[in-house]
Amino acid sequence: MKTSVGARSLQYLFAYLFGLIAIYPIFLMIVSSFKTNAEILAAPLSLPASFGFESYVSLWESVPFADFFWNSVFVSVVSVLLILLFSALAAFYLARYSFKWNGLLYFFFLIGLMIPIKLGIVPLFLLMKQLGLLNSLWSLILINTAGGIPISVFILTGFFRTLPVQLEEAARIDGCNDFQVFWRVLLPLIRPALGTVMIINFIQAWNDFFFPLIFIQEDVKKTIPAGMLSLFGEYETDWSMLFAGLTLSALPMIIVFLLASKQFMEGLTAGAVK
Repeated sequence: MKTSVGARSLQYLFAYLFGLIAIYPIFLMIVSSFKTNAEILAAPLSLPASFGFESYVSLWESVPFADFFWNSVFVSVVSVLLILLFSALAAFYLARYSFKWNGLLYFFFLIGLMIPIKLGIVPLFLLMKQLGLLNSLWSLILINTAGGIPISVFILTGFFRTLPVQLEEAARIDGCNDFQVFWRVLLPLIRPALGTVMIINFIQAWNDFFFPLIFIQEDVKKTIPAGMLSLFGEYETDWSMLFAGLTLSALPMIIVFLLASKQFMEGLTAGAVK
């Protein structure tokens, strides 16, 4: 059924309205990073009297923001790579091989979606202490990997099951072994799903505040969310420095989404198209 011009215009109007509502907080954050603290307190919604980078310079000099940034990049990138590797292998095995415990193993991964990992904070803390990983970035990487694998296996298994078996049969006739079928034939076909998994887990790892606060004690090893806590004073807060830090911390997520947005949208809509 065709949509009338008036209905279509109304849809566009609401779409632009919700788009502006979503973008406005980001715009306000970026604009506030160029204000002084006095300007933010006096007129929080106005444009700055003059654009300057004093808050960014003060941020770089007052706290080890370069260390915060590098730690967040290292933890997020390594976590996402490990999640993509392990979840893709597990999803391929679950989707393409029939064995006695296939359903039970798949349900085991689904349990990870049902039980929040934060419920096990005490056993996790004791485990990291026994492994000697307290105050180490690898404790965050291992936790992010363990927390991201369940939803990644769930997404990738569904995509593997939609691929025709004839592709594998043709590849095996040409002499490919199981790993070559996985790496050269099937993996390139599920790039939308891989993009979806990458964005979801990168944002989760980048924005994680809880586990860095628990497992990391040294300031130079903190990630951005935990490190930014030092900008909140007991009696006052330098909001211009805080907004500058938030702006810098948001840039990698925006870049990652722009680079993988096509695959992300295809991954979200592939099920509906099927």
